[in-house]
Amino acid sequence: MQIPFSPPYIDQDIIDEVTRTLESGWITTGPETRLLEKEVAAFCEIENALAVNSATSAMMLVLHWMGVTRGDEVIIPAYTYCATALAAMHIGATPVMVDCATDFNIDVSKIKKAITPKTKAIITVDFGGWPCDYAAIYDILCDDDIKKQFKPANDKQRMLGRVLLLSDAAHAMGATYNNMPMGKCADITVFSMHAVKNVTSAEGGIICLNMPEPFNNNEIYTTLRLWSMNGQTKDAFTKSKAGGWKYDIVYPGFKMNMPDVLAAIALVQFRKYKSNLQPERKRVVDFYDNVFKKLEWAVCPPFSKQGCLPSFHLYPLRIKDIGEAKRDVIIENIVKKDIAVNVHFTPLPMLTVFKNAGYRMEDYPQAYRQFSSEISLPVYPQLTNEMCAAVCDAVIESVEKVLDF
Repeated sequence: MQIPFSPPYIDQDIIDEVTRTLESGWITTGPETRLLEKEVAAFCEIENALAVNSATSAMMLVLHWMGVTRGDEVIIPAYTYCATALAAMHIGATPVMVDCATDFNIDVSKIKKAITPKTKAIITVDFGGWPCDYAAIYDILCDDDIKKQFKPANDKQRMLGRVLLLSDAAHAMGATYNNMPMGKCADITVFSMHAVKNVTSAEGGIICLNMPEPFNNNEIYTTLRLWSMNGQTKDAFTKSKAGGWKYDIVYPGFKMNMPDVLAAIALVQFRKYKSNLQPERKRVVDFYDNVFKKLEWAVCPPFSKQGCLPSFHLYPLRIKDIGEAKRDVIIENIVKKDIAVNVHFTPLPMLTVFKNAGYRMEDYPQAYRQFSSEISLPVYPQLTNEMCAAVCDAVIESVEKVLDF
């Protein structure tokens, strides 16, 4: 049985909606994109969400809006995809990496030590769709001694009076923390709608605005939307109307907007997400849990806490007492059975760009321990229970062959 790792969910409703958008004569940013923004905002219980062309662009846009720039520092976890770091680097800031905890998320106990007068933001990552401990992180950022270190460089930073909490929730659409939806847990939250995510637009990202008073999130949305379209005062849809051709460029912005033809894919998926797609992902995760929790060598994902719910984006299985070399052999054996698995993630200090910048893997021992024994199993709605059983059988046989059971 051939089982891919993460195919997109495409049904006839999505094909029909994309076709309708194509036939409408308008395929770039317009009514479909705006509708997606409104529905995501309502889902996250916030007022404003902005759709852009990727989560990486979204984080860059937010940091730029906050005035984060060359010479500033942005705290990130060492255990994440490169985009978290690159978003800070692309605007000139320096990523300051913090080790992870056993739940794969940033180790909150190590954040305070990483904060300096140069720190302007922290980007948390909800690994696999499991929320970080936002209350504990806010306690640190709002601590009087930490706030005294903060050196604002512009009016927005002075208004906030502390380090910005930006959530890289690329995996976490639909997750909840302390009974709050992701999107409402940090100052600003960014979701990814890349092809392998729980809700996809093929490529895309969503910025959810939750800045505290006295910030006006409506005004922030208007500004970010303007900046995401070259700083142009009218979007192309408005300009296309009869007599609407006049416009101005009022800011040297970016080209980061999401087109309608992609928004149409996400819109249909999103409308089925809570009722169908996310419960089906949970079914797959529960299936794996019920099998692997009985096995001595298996470490199931520790994604359980009162008031918190993961998005069921990944199933990061760990194998006890093995290293990177044995893990890789196990994966090779699984792949020989036509079942695709993955590893999330190669810690940033192991990648050439970051090694060359001076980051050292030995400074992040827990991240390496998590990585060296982790295997991500397929999780998506189209997986039948029969397919899940085939995945489990392949993993068990491959692990026990390597461990000489």
